[in-house]
Amino acid sequence: MLGMYDMPALQPANDRFWSLIRAHLGEGPEHLTRDRDFWDIWRDPELVFAQTCGMPYRTRLHGEVQLVGTPDYGLPGCPPGHYCSVFVAQFDDDRDLEGLVAGTFAYNEALSQSGWAAPVVHLADLGLTPNSLLETGGHALSAQAVAEGRADLASLDALTWTLLTEHTDLGDKLRQVTTTKPTPMLPYITSNGQDAGRIGQAVRAAIASLTSEDRQALHIHGLIDIAAEDYLAVPNPPTPQAIRTQT
Repeated sequence: MLGMYDMPALQPANDRFWSLIRAHLGEGPEHLTRDRDFWDIWRDPELVFAQTCGMPYRTRLHGEVQLVGTPDYGLPGCPPGHYCSVFVAQFDDDRDLEGLVAGTFAYNEALSQSGWAAPVVHLADLGLTPNSLLETGGHALSAQAVAEGRADLASLDALTWTLLTEHTDLGDKLRQVTTTKPTPMLPYITSNGQDAGRIGQAVRAAIASLTSEDRQALHIHGLIDIAAEDYLAVPNPPTPQAIRTQT
């Protein structure tokens, strides 16, 4: 399952990426899974390969799955294998972060590192708290909520923001306000019964085998090893309910 970055425009490239991984691995499902709940897939004892988010990994999946490796997407201002969150506002809204936080903050879900954890920790470090919250269910939906004026501010992971600017018109409707500190990128995982090292070798070989067009479309540069301890060291934010209680 590669559903974290699997918008329709990228599905053919993701399919080819998985086919290469499977070929180098010599086994595995013929097709990517797109019709099951993420948590069911992540916790499936038969899981061969998937991508999860840092916050679900450190809060619920650590110990239940193995890390295969961390993709490096070559994001500006981030070390290899890391990413940051991008705060976005309407293109013609010139308020600073403090002014925007006084309105409504759109977030995808409370277990998202880039959509909730990183921005809330960033704001707390500045002594700021969102005045009002809007849960949307997805990064693109958060961006759309800002574009439509239903929210004043949203936080998107840097790769998603890049992909939205490439494949939708949201880049023309929104502006980047600021970014958070980098944290480890969304890791690839496998179940505890699999050979994570062998799968990692297959992923590296598949990345090297990608066409330049697919590599560019997926923005993938390589696979690096980031220790579980580095993921677990990332701070957890207050829950949305705690934020609502504060405000």
